[in-house]
Amino acid sequence: MPKQFRDWGGRPLLKATIEAFLAPGMPSLRGIALAVPPDHLDQVRGWSFGPPLWVVEGGETRQDSVSAALAAIPAGPDHLVMIHDAVRPFPPIAPIHEALQALDGCDGSLLGEISTDTLKRVEPDGLVIATEPRDAIFRAQTPQIARLSTWLKAFRWAKETGFTGTDDVSLLEAMGLRVKLVVSPGTNLKITLPEDWELAPGSLL
Repeated sequence: MPKQFRDWGGRPLLKATIEAFLAPGMPSLRGIALAVPPDHLDQVRGWSFGPPLWVVEGGETRQDSVSAALAAIPAGPDHLVMIHDAVRPFPPIAPIHEALQALDGCDGSLLGEISTDTLKRVEPDGLVIATEPRDAIFRAQTPQIARLSTWLKAFRWAKETGFTGTDDVSLLEAMGLRVKLVVSPGTNLKITLPEDWELAPGSLL
C-alpha cells in the first residue's frame, strides 16, 4: 500500500495531511487538487473537505503527477498554488503565511529547514573531497508556492526540454526565476522511516 494511504491515527495519511491545512490559522483554501494512484481514485473522490476537490490519476513520476494535478485546477492565472507532499502532516502555520507573502516580490517560494549536520562532498568511491560550509545550506520542504500561471509555464517548459527537477521549485530555478526560501522547523516532517509512524497514535506499521 502506498504510504500516503496507510493508517495515520484512524484515517489515511493523505487525508490527515489535507485536514491539517484546514485547521484554524491556516490560509483559506479555494480548492484542493490531488493526483493519486488509479486504484485509489474512487476512494479519494468520495472524500469531502469543504473546498472543491479535484482528483486525477497520477503519472509515472512525481513531476508527471504534479503536472496532472495542476492541469485539473480551473483557470485563474493569479491563483496562488501550494504544492505539498502527501506525507507531511505537520505543516507550520506562520512559515506558510510568510512564504505566501514572499510572492509579492518573487516568482516562487518554499519552506526549508536549516542544515545542522556537517556536509561532506565525496567521490564515487567514498573518498572525501571536501567539507562544505553549511551556513547557506537548507533542506527543502513543502509547501512550495507559485502562481498557477507560473507553475503551468514551468511544467510545460520542463516537458518540452526534458528537464527533471528534484523538487518543484527547481523548475523555476532552472528557468532563471526568483525563488525565496522561508525558514521552517524540523517538525514539518516527511513521514519516511518506520519510527516516524510512531508519531501518530494508533498508526499501523
